[in-house]
Amino acid sequence: MSVTVALDELRERIVEFGSVAFLLTVSRDRRPHIVSVTVAWEHDALVTGAGKTSSANVSGQPTVSVLWSPPPRGDYSLIVDGTAEAQPRDDTTVVVIRPSRAVLHRLASAEGDGPSCITVL
Repeated sequence: MSVTVALDELRERIVEFGSVAFLLTVSRDRRPHIVSVTVAWEHDALVTGAGKTSSANVSGQPTVSVLWSPPPRGDYSLIVDGTAEAQPRDDTTVVVIRPSRAVLHRLASAEGDGPSCITVL
């Protein structure tokens, strides 16, 4: 599967899950930081607003994850891993994330059988 096709599939999945997600960053002293964000596409990257802590974390540790909660009655959440960069924009800062991996991860409470992890990218 080409990267373009995989990114197209990821775009479709994000439409299913919506624009609100959680951004996970890690500080230089390895403390996790999780915030709720609104995610949009900009070319082949995900872009979200960022506060001081998220921006500082990305500057020191650029590997991040973005987690989407499952849609109503859904059995899977969406997790996207990538490399991020904090960038100034107008009067704010954004985090630009280049996705490197994406999976649908089955909820522990899901009923029935199903794969625990489905690769998207």
